[in-house]
Amino acid sequence: MLLRRTWTLRRKCCTGPLLLLGIAVFLVYQTLVVDRSWFRPVQANRRNKSVMSERDHTLLLKDPEQLGSLLEMLRANHKVRGPKRGCVERAIVLAGQHVPSDTEVQLYWRVLQEQGYHVEQGRYAETSNSFRRDLTDGREWSLLICLKDSEKSCLRKISVAHPQPYQKVNIIPAFVGAFFDMGGTCRFLMDSRLSGLSLPIIPSACAPSRLDQEGTPHRTGNEGSLRAQSSPLANQGLVATVNVYVMVTSVMPLTAFIHHTGLVRTHLEKNSYPTKLLGFFTERLGPTLCLPAYEHMNQVIDDVLTAAVLATAESSSQRCRLCFQMLTFTLHYDASVYPVVVKVQTGLCFDGMKDPDFDGQITKEYILEDMLKLLFPPCTSENSSQSAEDATIIKSGGCERSNGLCVAADELQILLQFYEQLTRPGSFDMLFPRSSHFSDLQHDLIQRFPGAAHSGMGAGLMVLLEGLSSSYTLRIPTESKDDSASLGHKKWSPDPSESERCAEPHLRQIYTDPPLLLTPPFKPWVKEYHSEVPFDIITIRIRPEPTSMHCRVRLDDHNGPRMANYPIGLGNSRINILVMDESGMEPVVITIYTLHIFRESRPSLPMFDEYVMCGFIQDCGLVVRPNQPCGLEPALGLGSSGKPQAAQPCPSGDQPGRWVVPCLSCSDNRTCDWREVTWQPDYCYHPLLKQPQLQKCMMDRKVLFIGDSTNRGMMYYLMERVNTTLEDWDKAHDTIVYHNVNQGRTLISYSYYPQFWLHTSQRPTFQTALQQLIERSRPLENSPQTVLVAGGVQWFSLEHLKTIQQVLQRERLQKIVVVVKSLGLGFHLPVDGIHSLSLTGLQKLDSVNKNILDSAKRFGYEVVDTFSITMGRYKEFLQGRCVCHFHEVGKPSLPTVPAHRWHARESLGGVSVGGTSVQQAGDWAQRSVSYHVMGAVNQVYSEILLSRVCASYVRNANTYQHVHRLS
Repeated sequence: MLLRRTWTLRRKCCTGPLLLLGIAVFLVYQTLVVDRSWFRPVQANRRNKSVMSERDHTLLLKDPEQLGSLLEMLRANHKVRGPKRGCVERAIVLAGQHVPSDTEVQLYWRVLQEQGYHVEQGRYAETSNSFRRDLTDGREWSLLICLKDSEKSCLRKISVAHPQPYQKVNIIPAFVGAFFDMGGTCRFLMDSRLSGLSLPIIPSACAPSRLDQEGTPHRTGNEGSLRAQSSPLANQGLVATVNVYVMVTSVMPLTAFIHHTGLVRTHLEKNSYPTKLLGFFTERLGPTLCLPAYEHMNQVIDDVLTAAVLATAESSSQRCRLCFQMLTFTLHYDASVYPVVVKVQTGLCFDGMKDPDFDGQITKEYILEDMLKLLFPPCTSENSSQSAEDATIIKSGGCERSNGLCVAADELQILLQFYEQLTRPGSFDMLFPRSSHFSDLQHDLIQRFPGAAHSGMGAGLMVLLEGLSSSYTLRIPTESKDDSASLGHKKWSPDPSESERCAEPHLRQIYTDPPLLLTPPFKPWVKEYHSEVPFDIITIRIRPEPTSMHCRVRLDDHNGPRMANYPIGLGNSRINILVMDESGMEPVVITIYTLHIFRESRPSLPMFDEYVMCGFIQDCGLVVRPNQPCGLEPALGLGSSGKPQAAQPCPSGDQPGRWVVPCLSCSDNRTCDWREVTWQPDYCYHPLLKQPQLQKCMMDRKVLFIGDSTNRGMMYYLMERVNTTLEDWDKAHDTIVYHNVNQGRTLISYSYYPQFWLHTSQRPTFQTALQQLIERSRPLENSPQTVLVAGGVQWFSLEHLKTIQQVLQRERLQKIVVVVKSLGLGFHLPVDGIHSLSLTGLQKLDSVNKNILDSAKRFGYEVVDTFSITMGRYKEFLQGRCVCHFHEVGKPSLPTVPAHRWHARESLGGVSVGGTSVQQAGDWAQRSVSYHVMGAVNQVYSEILLSRVCASYVRNANTYQHVHRLS
């Protein structure tokens, strides 16, 4: 009856300080009669040097400021926690299906460790060793965090072993039951005890037929109680769906907070986006109506929370006093500022975002970090120390008395927790209790559930909480709301203000999709990280977030993006993250983080004695030619060596073919020895020249290359093959000439085209670039002793063929050997800042490539079809944003053997590579090698290039022979 009378008084009296005083006087009388153990005046301990005088409970009720002062002293002198008071406490994180690399798992580790917890991790409560009672330190857990997929396990643990008063869990069992259905609200609509009440809920999940024909939510009950109070606002509404994130910090008594950030989608927008709620209301409704709309939203959530607490109180067998729960309220606004609840979900939900798996995860972790810092203040030796002279604790009759306030230990914890949350709300606003915001609906709910209203905590504690709430609200009147006009419609992004400097140049987290397991684990002060990814991960999205909103993050360089998709080539990739101060006239890089990512090669099994030869034209992950099969198939017509039987040398470099690899079964590519994969034309083979033969073929010849970096990779492979070593190389983007090839008897020159970084009006034409290359390479013979290799990834066209013919005729070089390197796979992944091709675009490119090859042969030119070769192994690209590089030049580790001698079959046109003995290979490995051209796919089409350049030499000398493999 006590609480019922209290609520009745609220309805009949005006709100404000007078009401609070009246309630306080009434409660004084009631509590003295009913339960004298609630408040007991205690004389100040004579040893107490803080001059804390005796306080009567009536003074605390009349002046909540004094209660706040008392709690402040209690918080400073007496940290109420577990049986072993101290700064280091045990927190258990049960990750469920989450992997350790998930940033959410890392977030809990990092923040809880920063707050002074000893963090342990498991998967499920039943299998975790952290709950054992025979631990060496004897310290029980004080905090349990249950992530997704581990909630049921945690609920079973809570029901079997009731948490101690000091133990906290991030699940409120009663709320899991209250919001169990699809919409989280059906049980309230079907509960007979709630019939007739105008709950602000629509039956979206349990009765979709009740939506009207226009899709407008149907309200359950009359709406006059809301609309009649402020009718002028009814025509000043908005049409939107808003996700509001609420943290309930206790159930009995109910205390809750609302986060500043919500997820909004208006009727004019396709996707939801995170934004500041007050900023959204300000933009849509104006500065006058934004605060009333915000309060109406809070009141609707209060009503539903009250219904949930009271409706589940009687059926709940056990209360977890310090358990807390994050809830997502989905509200609908239908041309009004009075929302209705569409659904309620336990946890944080970000449905409707353009990218909920990445952007939603980042927003979620911002809110979770705010939650953790609100619930768990940093534990220091200062605020956890205890002085016998400053605090007197007397246990008597189940009551803890300290400095004049006598309440039970768990109630004192609730008071202290609520007071701490009020004084440092961070990004949260207080939602409940609010002494001046009790609705008629909440009063009606109390009347329907009198037993639930009297269960749990006493009324006196609720009044103290309300007094604190009122005192805090009056002392700091809507502090967070005063800035609402300046927030505006701003999506969630810590964009820096131009007038404020980046004073804390650190990252709070590096978000990646898929999640990377960083070594060492991420910490803001660690600047370099390593990670490994499997072969099938070919792109990664990265979004670093700064600690301070006044810092700007850029990727790679000063003008780089804040978030980007990166292609991850085989081997090592490096990503630089720049934390910058852009408040001045010029941006300044303050801190650089470096992320090294190593992508593994394709998984491979060693070749067994019994195997089958399997072939593939294209990968099923990228079907460029729909009329041809994809994936592994039995390679028919091949001998045990993998070569076609009775085959002849290929007449050109564009003969149809496929990749061939030995496997245990062609139905499972995991059973293949991918180290032994080789390119095999269907009805012929490409001869492989031994090094002495190649040197003779190149003697006194001049080879001119014009094209992009893929052409340059073939040039450096040729130089290494001829010289055995590659003593010099450069990522040349202009014209360069090498005279040190084949003991000075072969000249190699190269001209980069096109220079895409220049403005279109400033780029040299193909004709100009070719003319300059010829001039730099003179004197030239009008004979096959001069070779021109032209081509690129995707820019080469029929017009370039015509230009080559015209220039050679004008320069009287019609008799030289011209080799056209065709198009290749590249630009097929969605990489930020790089134009990418769709699958349809790649299919059209395949048709263009065929036309180029046919036209080049009509001109009498040699060809190398790099498109067909790269198509089947498109995942095996190396570093580069274009995803078109199948080669890389670098310094290998010693001892070194060139790539074409590393693997017997790795990249040769249908036969084994080599021709030297094991001893000769060992001698080669001992030589000093400056650089090495790596890349198996580049090696294949480079060998085909050499076979076409030296085709006449091979035929005339008849030097080709099948060579044995290196053992």
